[in-house]
Order: sequence, then structure tokens, then C-alpha cells
Amino acid sequence: MTVPARSPQLTTGLLFAMAGSIAFSGKAIIVKLAYRHGVDAVTLVMLRMLFALPMFLCMAWWAGRGKPRIAGRDWLGILGLGFSGYYLASFLDFWGLEYISASLERLILYLNPTLVLVLGWLLYGRKISYRQGVGMAISYAGVMLVFGHEAALDGKNAALGAALVLGSAISYALYLSYSGQMVQRLGSLRLAGWATSVACVLCIGQFMLLRPLGAAQVAEPVIWLSLLNATACTAVPVVLVMMAIERIGSGLTAQTGMIGPMSTLLMGVFILGEPFNMWIVGGTVLVLSGVFWVTRSPKV
Repeated sequence: MTVPARSPQLTTGLLFAMAGSIAFSGKAIIVKLAYRHGVDAVTLVMLRMLFALPMFLCMAWWAGRGKPRIAGRDWLGILGLGFSGYYLASFLDFWGLEYISASLERLILYLNPTLVLVLGWLLYGRKISYRQGVGMAISYAGVMLVFGHEAALDGKNAALGAALVLGSAISYALYLSYSGQMVQRLGSLRLAGWATSVACVLCIGQFMLLRPLGAAQVAEPVIWLSLLNATACTAVPVVLVMMAIERIGSGLTAQTGMIGPMSTLLMGVFILGEPFNMWIVGGTVLVLSGVFWVTRSPKV
């Protein structure tokens, strides 16, 4: 009996999804490394967005070739989504990483599918099924397990950092909740390109308002880390995930993305020297199990 060969589309799609998820997860590691050189969140997020802006503008232009011009109401929507989904979410995330480990940050951000469910219930009255509720409870139990361990060591700093990263996750969940119709009109890549470009301008403007221009004179490693963050952990993963969705669909791409928290955990241990213990392992397993339970389509 011969075993059917795996589809090339499936193989490449899975590889793109895995690479995109790992690259996204590397952002927290790079941010933590940059903080060792005395830079703050306002400056660091500005540098990331400054380097990423040309790439996002090119992405928006490329995705919009031959398409109708964007209407005025859609430009207002792009401004709102850029503020919530990328500017506010990025800044709160970078700020939170000043206080908590990369592993806890990634676990909180990975709660995003459950937050989208909650927002759907609050904003649109969509029901949350029993299985989804159970999955959410498992995921939040995992985060609380890791948070409780860090809070016992760092106290108020852990609470502040976790609150900031949770605010980042909620901000991005709002972006996902309100972007559905605009994605259908503009396309995901075009919308992401323009929304992130708006966020880049906002992050640069925030720096100019809150910091003197001399604050941009940072240590040379911070420049290189920010350039790496803007390319390998920001622009490139967006393209990889989009190519994965085209080949294997959003559901399988999301499930493959579960490799992200595990890669952050391992990179945190080997690159940052973060602790590796049963609290973190147990919390990670609970979060991944709960999110998988929430996102997996029930059998008919």
C-alpha cells in the first residue's frame, strides 16, 4: 500500500507559518537585549518603526497596484486601526517588556484569540460556547500560573508589566474585531501595510513630543538590534504569514503558530538566561492547550 505524497503547497505553507511565528516571537528577545544598553520604550519603539516604515509603505503600494483608490471613509478606518492595532499595541508591549520576562509576555499575547471572543460577545452579542469558555479558562489559568511565579519574585513590577502587555493584547484584539469588513474591501496585505505605516508615523511623532532629538543617539548595538527587529521580526513575518494563509488557510496557520510561545521560551532561556522551571513549562502547556481548544473547529 503506497502512502500519498504530501502536497508541496501544504509543506511550504507549514514552513512559512512556522518561520513567521518564530520570527514574530524573536521580537521580545531583541527588545530585552536592547534594554541592556539603557534605552527606554519610547526610543526603542521609535527606532523599530523608523526602520520598518519604508518596508510597510512598499508593502502597501505593492498590494494596491491595479486596485481602486482608497475611499475617504476607509482612510479614517485605517487611521483608527493603525492607532489601535499597531501603535498602541506596540508601545504597550515594549513598555511591558521592561518589567516582565519574554516568556510571560508571549503567553499573554497568545491569549489574543480568547480576547477576540470576549470582544465579540461585548460588542456584537456573539455567544461563547461551552467548549470555548473551557478553553479560555485553561489558557488564563496558564498565564496566572506563570504570572504568580514572577509576581512572587518581582512584586509590583510584574503586575505593572503584565497589565501593560495585556493592554497591548486587548488593543490588537480590537484591531482584529473591527478590521473584518475593511480586509474584505482592501485586502489583508494592503490594509496591514497602510495601518502599520500610520503606526510608524505615530511612534516617530510620540518620540519627537516626549524626547529631545539627542535621545536618538543610542548605543550602536541598539541600532543594529532595532534594524533586525524591524526586518526579521516585523516586516518579514507579516509576509511569511500571509503566504502561509494563501497556501494552507488561516486555521492551520494559526494552529502552526503555536510554536511561537515555545520558541520564545527556548530563546529566553538560551539567549537571555531567563529561568526554565516547571512553573513556566506548566503555564505554557496550559495556554497552548486552551488556545488550541478555542480555535479548533468542532467536529460536525
